[in-house]
Formats: sequence, structure tokens, C-alpha cells
Amino acid sequence: MAILWIRGSKIYTHFAYFLLLCFLFVSEVCTLECFCHPCKDSDTNGTCVVAAGGACFASKSLNSFTEHEDLEITTWGCLSPHDETILQCPSLGPTDKEVSRCCYDRDRCNEHLNLTLLEPTPAPTSDIATTNPRRPDSVTHIALLVTLPFCLIILVLSITFFYFKHRRQGLKSKQLHIDPEQEDFIPPGHSLHKLIDESSGSGSGLPLIVQRTIAKQITLVRRIGKGRFGEVWKGKWRGENVAVKIFFTTEERSWFRETEMYQTELLRHDNILGFIAADIKGTGSWTQLYLITDYHENGSLYDYLQAHALDTSEMLYLAHSAACGITHLHVEIFGTKGKMAIAHRDIKSKNILVRKNGTCCIADLGLAVRYVSETNEVDIASNTRCGTIRYMAPEVLEETLNKNHFDSYKEADMYSFGLVLWEIARRCVVGGIVHDAQLPYYEYVPQDPSIEDMRKIVCIEKIRPTLPQQWETDEYLKVMSRLMSECWNPSPAARLTCLRIKKTLGKMVEAIESTPK
Repeated sequence: MAILWIRGSKIYTHFAYFLLLCFLFVSEVCTLECFCHPCKDSDTNGTCVVAAGGACFASKSLNSFTEHEDLEITTWGCLSPHDETILQCPSLGPTDKEVSRCCYDRDRCNEHLNLTLLEPTPAPTSDIATTNPRRPDSVTHIALLVTLPFCLIILVLSITFFYFKHRRQGLKSKQLHIDPEQEDFIPPGHSLHKLIDESSGSGSGLPLIVQRTIAKQITLVRRIGKGRFGEVWKGKWRGENVAVKIFFTTEERSWFRETEMYQTELLRHDNILGFIAADIKGTGSWTQLYLITDYHENGSLYDYLQAHALDTSEMLYLAHSAACGITHLHVEIFGTKGKMAIAHRDIKSKNILVRKNGTCCIADLGLAVRYVSETNEVDIASNTRCGTIRYMAPEVLEETLNKNHFDSYKEADMYSFGLVLWEIARRCVVGGIVHDAQLPYYEYVPQDPSIEDMRKIVCIEKIRPTLPQQWETDEYLKVMSRLMSECWNPSPAARLTCLRIKKTLGKMVEAIESTPK
């Protein structure tokens, strides 16, 4: 602030110098020094000064001194702009008794004016026309009329320019060049999550004033993932870890859609990835589309299962928490600030993250659709992306899904979630035996299957993932096997709802927690 004041003081000093120069220039060109005799003041050195618009004059007259002798009297002096006599200057031609001249072109111009009286006998002469010319425009008037408006225009334009320049610089210093160490968006003793809860509580992330500048304040630490949409980075923002999803510029629709979905009223939930902000970072040559969310160091469920074998309680916590997140998406909440029902459309183990406490949260809402109950319409994404082929439901592979019926999307989600339950259950240790982490249908299709590959296995041959025999010997895995099998039902309407799965898994979690260890 002090620096800005000092800079402003320098500018005002320059303005003061500029005004002083204008004043001196105008004063110089707008005053006229004339020769005077007799002078009113004895100490004027034989000169007088007249203001702009005035004139210097010289006058000679013959006054009767005696009957036969006339006395010649000559005077020099100044005529002020307000003196009525100055109006006569253009017409005071010589006579045989008096002659007067006025001038305005230079200082002391009246000192050597031609004061010749006419002969007593009147006679037309050509000197009348030459000695009584039409008064030209005053040089001082011209200087005044030109200089003053010019100075005023320059002054106004300069003040306006510097005002808006420093105002813009002040806004940039406040909004774009904020020192992360001095920012006070997060008060002492508060966390990022507390700030989000206090500011919105509806899933809309940080206040918009923070979202609009957050991209410039994030430090990217390392890349933790890459997909068809772009890259995912671990970042730092004001000392806290965040996940930064950077979209390719060709995926602007996906970025906008996912941002829109995360800002749905009442979406915030423990088992849905926490949205922080969305921002655009770039210059004239490149642009990055940022989606900033909570960071979970365990990564995706797919990565977590690759590195961890599970006991029964860990398996149930992962499955139950994932079911809670999907249930919250699927349910419609009525009220003053209600929540629209949402179908994910791309449920897979790579789109589910594992939190530090061993529970799951649902991520990647770029393909999600919403149900607008007031108009009975499905708000579907306009981008061209489709779900992951390996996890597509039979009706999606065969293109028989009713796109105008919202329940069709929820039923397709449940098929995909059944495959995720199978992935989780494989990593549970039963009788000292645990299976390797694998993707669904790994033994039937290649690593990157086509729609034709999946349609042949799922729709024509009606094959489903293999259920190991030892699962029948464990009461919890036996129930898990039944749940995932009902999710794989070829008939969409016969599949379990996510709410039913959530309740069933919840009872098993309660049972295992109440079992003495």
C-alpha cells in the first residue's frame, strides 16, 4: 500500500509540474508589456503591463496653448481589456488635431508608432486606409484560446489514464498475484474442508472468489494418473494436498460437465469425492482446464486392490462405503433445496477412490446423467464419450437401453457395481487363500476389449465372472456372491437397487463389528 502511495505521489508531482508549466506559458503569452509616459507609478521603469485582450497605445493631440500657438501632447500607455476605449482602436484614424494608434503584436510595440497629424486642409489620402487597418485577431487571444483548452484536455486525459492504470494494477495485485503465505481465505485453526462446509455445504466447493484464482496458486507436485481425458496430478494449495485433474483442451465439454455435476445441490457426501474448485489456467498460447478435488493417497480402488490383501471387515467396509456413495447419487432428495437423482454411467474400480480410513468414495462424474423430476426428463451429457467397455451392461452393449427412462441408467450402474464387488471379494483372504487382483472377464477378453468382444461374451454366451468354490464356505462371501450375481441379471428390472445392497452390506458390517475379537 505504501509503495502504491509513493508511486501515486510521484504521479501527482508530475501533474503539479505540468500545471505549473501550463500556467507559466499561458501567463507569458497572455500578458503584454507596453511603454508608458507619463506612467501612473513612478517606479515602473517606463512600462506598464496589460492583461490578455488589452493593447498598447500611443496618442498625439494639439491643444490650444495661445490664440496663435498650439501645444502638442503625446502619451503612451496600456488599454485594459475592459476599457471602453479599446473598442475604438480599429477606428481611431488621424485628424488634424489628434491621432492615436494601438498595437498588440509585441512588448513595447507602441514606443515607435507613427503619430502623424493630417494637414489642416482636408484632403483624401491613401494613408487613411493603411493607417487604420481592420483590427486582426489578437495574438494573445489566439494563444489563450488554443493553449488553455489544450492544457485542460491533456490534464484530464492524463489523470484518467493514470487512474485506471493504477486501479487495474491494484486489482491484479489483489486477485492474480496474491502471496499464498499472506492469504487469509482459510483463517487460523480452520481446514480446507471446514471452509467448504461453512461456505456452501451443498457440494459447490469453495467460494467462487477463491475458485477464480485457485489455478494460479496451486503447485503441481507429481503426476499420479493419465487417461483419455487428460492427467491427474498431486498438488499443493496453501499447505494442503489436493488432486488436480487437468483436462485436454479437446475435452472442454467433459470438464464443464463434470464441474456442473459436482456443483449439484446437496451432492456433498462422505462417499463421493469432495469437489474443491474448477478454474482455467493459461496464456495466449496454451490453456489448462483444472478440476480440483480432495486428494486420497491410497489412490483408486483398482490400485489399492493390486497392493493389499483384505480381511473380511476391510472387504465389507470398502463394499459398503462404495454402495453408500452410489446410493446417494441415485436417490432424489425433495425439499426447498432438493437434490436431483444422478446415474454415474461409468462405475469401475478405477473411478472409485480409497480414503485413508479404508472406505471408498465415488469419483469421475463426467458421464453422469441427472433426472429432472419436474419435467420428467433425463439431463444427459452432450459429449461423445461412452463408458468403459469392460464394465458395460448387456443392454448398453446391445444398444437396447431406453435413454428416455432414468431407471435404465441406474440399472446399468448396478451391473457395473456387481463387477466391482467381484473385484473386491477376490482380494479377501479365505482359509489362508487369496486370489490375485484381476479385472472382470480377464480370462475371456484381451486387455483392451472391443464392444464386439464384450457383446459376444456377455450378451451372446451370457458368461459372467467366475465365483470361486471356497466363497461358499464363508458366510460373508456367500452373501457377497449372491449380491453380485443378482446385479448381473440379464434383465435390468430384476437387478437389485443400490439401496438394497447398501442395507444388506450395512447389516453385515454391524454383525462383524459386534462379533467379539
